[in-house]
Parts: sequence; C-alpha cells; structure tokens
Amino acid sequence: MAAEVIDVHAHVVFEALNNTAGNYGPEAGVDQTGAPFFRIGGYTMKPISYQGTVFTDLDLRIAHLDRLGIDIQVLSPNPLTFFHGIETATATDFCLGHNQLMADTVAVAPDRLVGLAALPMQEVSAACEELERAVSILGLKGAMIGTDIPQGFACQSLDPFYQKLTDLDVPLFIHASSTDGAGGLKDDRLNLHNFSLSLGYAQEETLAVAQLLLGGVLDRHPALDICISHGGGTAAFLAEKIDQLAQVDPTASEGVKQNGFGHELKKLWFDTHVKGEVAATALRHYAHADKLVLGTNLGGFDTPEALSADAARLSQNARRLLRLP
Repeated sequence: MAAEVIDVHAHVVFEALNNTAGNYGPEAGVDQTGAPFFRIGGYTMKPISYQGTVFTDLDLRIAHLDRLGIDIQVLSPNPLTFFHGIETATATDFCLGHNQLMADTVAVAPDRLVGLAALPMQEVSAACEELERAVSILGLKGAMIGTDIPQGFACQSLDPFYQKLTDLDVPLFIHASSTDGAGGLKDDRLNLHNFSLSLGYAQEETLAVAQLLLGGVLDRHPALDICISHGGGTAAFLAEKIDQLAQVDPTASEGVKQNGFGHELKKLWFDTHVKGEVAATALRHYAHADKLVLGTNLGGFDTPEALSADAARLSQNARRLLRLP
C-alpha cells in the first residue's frame, strides 16, 4: 500500500463571504473592460475569478487531488482576506463566518480534507477566543494568519496567543498577503510585474522568520509549532548574513546568540512550495529534515504538475505537525 500524501498549502475561497465585511468586501465582479476582479478594501486583483475553480468547487478540488496523488489536503484561508488591518469587530465577524464554512466544507469529505481557522489578530483576546472555538468546537486543526499582523511577531502582547496555541496543541501557519484588508500594497513598486507575489511575499515571510527567531518567541514558547509558507521566503539564503548581524545586536534572542541563526531556523517548520533547485537546496540545507512539509498551492499559477520525490516522507512530518491520528 502506497504511503499517504498530505498537502499542507492549499487555499479555499468561500463565495458566501462576499460582501460580508462591509466596505472592505470581499467583492467579486467584472469591470467595464470585461475583466473579472476581486476587491478587498483598497486593493483590487485582476484579472482573476474564483468561480468554477478548485478554490470554490469541491468536486473539482477532489478530482485534482486524485490526479496528483494527494490523499489529504489542508485547507487554509484566502491570504487576501486575512483582514488584519481593519476594525476588530468586522474582522471577528468575518472570521466567525469563515471558520463555520471551513468546518462545514471539511465535513463533506473528512477523509480527504482538514481545515485551518482565520483569526482577528488585531486584538489578541479576540484571536484567542476564536481559536478556542474553532479548534474545540468546530474541530479545525490549527490556524493560518498573515505576515502583516499589527504587533509584529515578537511582541510580548502575543504571548497569550502563543500560549493558547500550545495549550490547545495545534500549529500556527503563517502566509504572506498583498493587503491588510483596508489598503493596497505597502510599497507601490510591487505593483509592477507581479512583484507582490515574488519579491513581496518573500520579503514578508523572511521578516516573519527573523522576527520570530531574533525576537525570542521560541525561547519563550519552546513547544510551539509554527510553519512558514514558501520555505520562509529568503530566510535560508540570508541565514549567514542575519547571523553575522545578530552577533552585534544587543536585542537578539538568547537562542540566536548562543546557537546561531542557522541553528534556530531548524526549530521552525516550512512548507516546500518554492521554485527551482537552488531555492529547494538552500531550504533543505538549513531547515530540519523532520520539519519540512509538502505544499502545492493547488489552483494557483504555481501549482506543480507532479509531486516531489520525497512527498511521502514530507507527509509523515505533516501528520505530526497536524496531530493527525
């Protein structure tokens, strides 16, 4: 019998959530030129339509899983709708609706799908409360949040949230986004050539990794499991440079000072959804082999045509990360 394959990086879009976040949308439509668009606050992505794709059609998704040989897929929020930059009340209501739909969706195919919660990270107490509900009542397997949380990942105000994850014994997934739900890109230069999806995502994920490790989050919460999307951006490529600077940084965490940034990288989890042999080699050089998990971004422009040769081994890691029986 073939080993089970688990994909941890796949987003889902719930059309029932359109226009449920007030002026922030999400809004799907067609512009005056006939181009389909998806708007969130002041940010519009086009041409894009989720209708009739794997993001919205569950039967089509299962068919693609069968084609690729994926047994279980982890569904996570659409990164465009993390909504970390809007009012807490609106974000919380959106997350409540999102997480109920997520639970309903995975319940349709519980042997093939598991789900992650969306959380209102602009208020830690609200995030903790919704995480508790999503895991304990709805049965979701953890949460995915954006890289653009207002506090930054090392802020000690987040310690109750990290402790809640540890107490519930669930992982946290972190993924970049192009919008905080209110405005557009922070850097207008990223508007050109789809830079937001290449340079922008990589910068955001690298910053998240650096904040977590240099800020001592895992020193304070050693049992916490955090998985960063897209191999952690350029963290592996920059590991030696970051380590060099950390040696003269009086605010660097004790873990990095004592062990080095490269060593501390092995405490984080990463999905392997990177492009090219050089990027994959750098990731595998620094990441712990037992903390790498398979990701496909199913339905995206960068969905692989076939799974990597080590998909089964990576899936064993994913089973531990997700606490699957």
